[in-house]
Formats: sequence, structure tokens, C-alpha cells
Amino acid sequence: MTERTESAVRLVILLAIGTMAGAAAFTHVHDLSVAHGQPHWIGWANAVAVELMAIYLGLELRARRRARRPVGLVAALLVAFALLSLAAQVAEAERSVWGWIVAAVPSLAFLALVKVVLSNAPATPPAPEPDQPQADWYDKPQPVEPPPAPVMPPASVMATTPMMPPASAPVRPPLGAVQPNRPQVVGIIR
Repeated sequence: MTERTESAVRLVILLAIGTMAGAAAFTHVHDLSVAHGQPHWIGWANAVAVELMAIYLGLELRARRRARRPVGLVAALLVAFALLSLAAQVAEAERSVWGWIVAAVPSLAFLALVKVVLSNAPATPPAPEPDQPQADWYDKPQPVEPPPAPVMPPASVMATTPMMPPASAPVRPPLGAVQPNRPQVVGIIR
């Protein structure tokens, strides 16, 4: 099987599972909403909100990780909406262990599918500044060589010359050290 054929088969399976699991999960949330006094259109609105919010939060979580931004709130919301969806599936089930397991399958399949799809795409590094030269985008800083040691004059010259303390070289912090009294510059200064 060629890679292209395999990708097509995977896409068909992905769409089939996503469609069926999504339809079942939407229906369970809708039916539960209607059973508890909501009109049909609000039942569908609840289903859309609960199920699509989980997908959106998964995408947002991925985007925040790529941008190296905090993900705590988004991850907590994702868990909350996933549990809400799962609770709706189980609430509609027959009151038995097997009833709960079978009812949970669409929600779990849908969430697993979203997780697999979101974790499968390659992550890209954050975009560099647009006006920065491309060669500098991901280069590591080169180590700075220390200045050469001062050359001492011969002893005969030292005897006739008055002793002066050697000029001290400027003291620089090690590479990567932050100087608290200097603002940090980001980007290119022109």
C-alpha cells in the first residue's frame, strides 16, 4: 500500500468515526437537555456548545503550547467539557455497568480522535521577527573568546620603569547572565 493510499484510507476512517461518534455525542447531549425541560433548539445549542468546545479547547491548547504560553486554564476547561460530554452520555444510559460503558463509547471515541489528530500534526517553532535576517533565526550564539593576555616587558625595562598597577580589563558577565540594572532588548536595534 502506498503512502498516499494509506493516507486516504486513514482520512476516510477518521471522517467515519468522527461523524458517527460526533452524531451520537450530540444526540445524547440534546436528548438529555430536552428531557430536563429545554426546548429542542436549546438542546441542539447545548450539544453544539459542549462538543465543539472540547474540539476548540484542544486546538487552543496546541496553539498555546506552540507559542510557549500558559495552558493551565485551557487544559482545565478541556477536562471540564470532556467530563460534561461524558456525563451526558452516561446519564442517558441504562443503569448498569455495561450500559454506562456502551453509552460512553461515542464520547470517548470522539475525544480520542480529537487527541490523535491534534497530536499528529507537526509542531512548528514560533515565527521569528519578520525583519530579522533569516540566517540569525535559529542560530546558537557563538562563544566570545577572552582578550589576549597582556605582554609583559623584559625585566631590564621593568627595573628602570616605575611600577604602575596593570590596567584592568573590563569585567563582563558570563554569556546568558541577566544584568538587573539593564533593560533586556528583544529584536533588532537600528
